[in-house]
Amino acid sequence: MELKKLDQDLSICKVEDYSLVDLDAEYCFIGKTDEEKSLVCLTENVPPNTIQREDGWKGLRIQGIFDFSLVGILSKLSAILADNAIPIFAVSTYNTDYILTKREHYQKALDVLARCGYKIVD
Repeated sequence: MELKKLDQDLSICKVEDYSLVDLDAEYCFIGKTDEEKSLVCLTENVPPNTIQREDGWKGLRIQGIFDFSLVGILSKLSAILADNAIPIFAVSTYNTDYILTKREHYQKALDVLARCGYKIVD
């Protein structure tokens, strides 16, 4: 399985609303519940109406488009990283999943996953 490195710096935010979010940006993941409005975006695109933010994230995309019937892809990756004390933040889209780690854990995550047989591509 291939994992694509995302070169950009990412931020995880809580926003007042989505009115200032650039939905046309290269990466923009939004999530809304009865308790919050969340956003994952490029650090350079964090909107001014952000309530809280955490910068310093890097990402990997699981390459390919996966059928909803497939089981355990994200689970296996997250278990490998957890076994190596690497915390993650996962984002799922219709096509695939993204795994974010803090910048200080990113290279270790790449090394661990490569040793476990995952192909890391730029």
